[in-house]
Amino acid sequence: MAEELKQKSSIEELKQRIEEKHIFVNSIKNEIGNVLVGQRELVDGLLMGLFTKGHILIEGVPGLAKTSAVKALAETVRADFKRIQFTPDLLPADLIGTEIYRPKVGDFTIKKGPVFHNIILADEINRAPSKVQSALLEAMQEQQVTIGENTFQLPDPFLVLATQNPIEQEGTYPLPEAQVDRFMLKLIIDYPSKTEEKEIMKRVGFEDQTGVSQVIDPLQINEIVSLIKDIYVDEKLKEYIVDLVFATRDPEAYRINISDYIQFGASPRATIFLSLVARAYAFLQGRAYVTPQDVKTIAPDVLRHRIILTYEAEAEDITADQIIGQIFDSVEVP
Repeated sequence: MAEELKQKSSIEELKQRIEEKHIFVNSIKNEIGNVLVGQRELVDGLLMGLFTKGHILIEGVPGLAKTSAVKALAETVRADFKRIQFTPDLLPADLIGTEIYRPKVGDFTIKKGPVFHNIILADEINRAPSKVQSALLEAMQEQQVTIGENTFQLPDPFLVLATQNPIEQEGTYPLPEAQVDRFMLKLIIDYPSKTEEKEIMKRVGFEDQTGVSQVIDPLQINEIVSLIKDIYVDEKLKEYIVDLVFATRDPEAYRINISDYIQFGASPRATIFLSLVARAYAFLQGRAYVTPQDVKTIAPDVLRHRIILTYEAEAEDITADQIIGQIFDSVEVP
């Protein structure tokens, strides 16, 4: 009886903490809404990245406000923001920094690169060659960079929000699988609806542009990060998350006939991120617990870039999202 009362008190306390912090969700959404029309899923994805300190890859054709959305999010945070335009001639030193020789003194000094900011917008990230992509690996995973013989910690929070264009192949480089796996989410954004496009035309062509105000600071972000880790996930739901990931590696064990289409399944990072992002999504809804629907809603964004398809799948125009859909249909929901 005493244990039940203690647990009930803990849940009520968690609900109260979520209500207190959830005000930041509405504030940030309102500020982003001043410059961005629609794209609710994109905004939710960016917020989940911000509140879990997870890197995000955004893919969409030109003109869908990918860059504008990231800049708007960054402007709501009292933190350092830097946009880096990735190009084929970019060098690792342009990203992380380099050692500069000082002939008068006879020694080297460190010049830090633009990666030493809280929020990095890596614009058109697939335009830079693999050596530049590799320079980002340490930063994204370890939150540090090595310049010469010196290792430097990156600021906290540190968030890479990258964009890429899926249709233009000339002058682009496929991202290495090791780097793609470090992105917590891969968000696919589509064209706006007719109503939204009319609103875009009205705002851009006929009205003065409204600015974005800062509404949250790094300390408050860290408090939300800690809060999200406390959100309740049932044991059966944890089993469900593990089953979804294992079904991408060994679909036949779950009686799913898709083995010919999957070369490699999702890594253990998928399990970690699925659990974390599901809790972040529940927080966005103002809940203290995760539901199976939360997992199903965010799972495609976590899994689609971690499933490597075979040539047979590509020949038959089968996408990772279709594979994920079949897994959802076959794995039993708790």
